[in-house]
Amino acid sequence: MSGATGATADRPVRVAVIGLGWAGREIWLPRLLDHPAFTPVAAVDPNPVATAALADRMPVLADPDQLSPETTDLAVVAVPNHLHTAVAARLLERGIPVFVEKPVCLNSAEADRLAEAERAGGAMLLSGSAARHRADVGALREVVGSLGRIRHIDLSWVRASGVPDAGGWFTRQSTSGGGALVDLGWHLLDTLAPMLGPAEFAHVVGATSDDFVAHAASGAAWRDRAESPGGGVTDVEDTARGFLLTDGGVSVSLRASWASHEPRDVTRIVVDGGAGTATLRCTFGFSPNREGGSTLTLLRNGRTEDLTVPQAPIGSEYDRQLDEVPALLADKANRGRAIEEVRRTIDVIERLYQSARSHR
Repeated sequence: MSGATGATADRPVRVAVIGLGWAGREIWLPRLLDHPAFTPVAAVDPNPVATAALADRMPVLADPDQLSPETTDLAVVAVPNHLHTAVAARLLERGIPVFVEKPVCLNSAEADRLAEAERAGGAMLLSGSAARHRADVGALREVVGSLGRIRHIDLSWVRASGVPDAGGWFTRQSTSGGGALVDLGWHLLDTLAPMLGPAEFAHVVGATSDDFVAHAASGAAWRDRAESPGGGVTDVEDTARGFLLTDGGVSVSLRASWASHEPRDVTRIVVDGGAGTATLRCTFGFSPNREGGSTLTLLRNGRTEDLTVPQAPIGSEYDRQLDEVPALLADKANRGRAIEEVRRTIDVIERLYQSARSHR
């Protein structure tokens, strides 16, 4: 095992951030610099322009292979999607624990590679998907226990206009692994496990569409357009819809849309049980084109009750996720757990895409 276990017990976790695109630069590095449980010890990016502004704050490296398990307790992998597995597997094999931004991998074969690397190096893989750490999602989970037997869950994240980096790697199948389903759908599916447990899906049916992805007006205005070359390949979906059925008979509907005809970006989770229906309406992510806040309602016997739901700052779910990391690293029993959740998520995504292709 790497030095992470000892580090979390008596000093801040020494962490390196690999990849200084939007996620690494805007989400992870500022939070790690501010969090008392972490000490950033390196920023890694092959582009010297990306690392130039950090040169006076920490070592800047061009290659993850320059990191050492003797000086690095954790590496946050925030490179483009198609590099996640390759970078994380190399680090794990060398005994450096990794926290991999979603999507952790792009297919089941990559999940197998990560599992083998985790075993070979004795380090720990942690997966990054912050949705379950949202305060309003936590409030929903507290209500779920009062709904009786769960019958159906409806998951949707629909943006008005939020195609990320159109013409860049995000909209190219070979580098992103997929469109809205991989990007937004991973977050939605991540909220299922705490409510359903480790469910297996007997049936998965999906459909995809690409009505908006190539339109400039559908781009995510809050992201740095300088990262997007424009005019590049756009061969992924902007919308994915799916219907899942567990072995136990619970149905799940899913919609993930980068763009739509809606005026606002809205995330909606509806849990329908034998004793009531709970509905959370909010906006995941960082888009400024959002609803005014989160609402949580309970419908029972024809009457709707408005429940108290925390109104947390945008992005605070990432802080709460980081709060848990030191304890996860310190407990060797957590090794292997993240990859099992990753396997279930990527299996559903693969099957949704397979179904969509077969019906075109």
